[in-house]
Amino acid sequence: MIFNIILFSDFETLDVFGPVEIFGKTENAVIQYLSVEGGVIENADNVRITTQPIKTFTCERNNILFIPGGMGARTEIHNKVLTDSIKSLAENSQYVLTVCTGSALLAKTGLLDGKNATSNKRSFDWVKKSSIGVNWVKQARWVRDGKYYTSSGVSAGIDMALGFVCDISGLNEARRIAFRIEYNWQENENIDGFCQ
Repeated sequence: MIFNIILFSDFETLDVFGPVEIFGKTENAVIQYLSVEGGVIENADNVRITTQPIKTFTCERNNILFIPGGMGARTEIHNKVLTDSIKSLAENSQYVLTVCTGSALLAKTGLLDGKNATSNKRSFDWVKKSSIGVNWVKQARWVRDGKYYTSSGVSAGIDMALGFVCDISGLNEARRIAFRIEYNWQENENIDGFCQ
């Protein structure tokens, strides 16, 4: 499986690297980092990642697109080059996964219209403004609707990533990975203790 990770300035660290920890434990995983211009992308935690430019990238049908959130999403939602790129990559990906406010970036493309989705509960009202055509589900750790997976805030991305592994490789494989990283996986996507 090829995981294409979209990065932008001020992405949330755990949004990316919690799920990447899971993806990297799957069989034959290839993880690639993309950004609008390519080069080094940095966030507020001083994490610096070298990325490939999206404009030179061709997505295969069996690829998985992954979109994190973070404070940078509030700026990037107005970046038409990025949202157009997300739309093109998402349409050509087998699965699309978002964490936190990454769902707002995906929703901005219109691809979530008519679908169920969730996001970070502390940013929920802001995310809902990205598209009124989405059925935003507040009480959910993560939501799957067709090929689209969206998760709540930050650490929920790990639960969603394990849920994704469960869906494609089985419950035993997801539990094996969770045990290997010593993580207490919230297996029920409808239970979100951070939803008030």
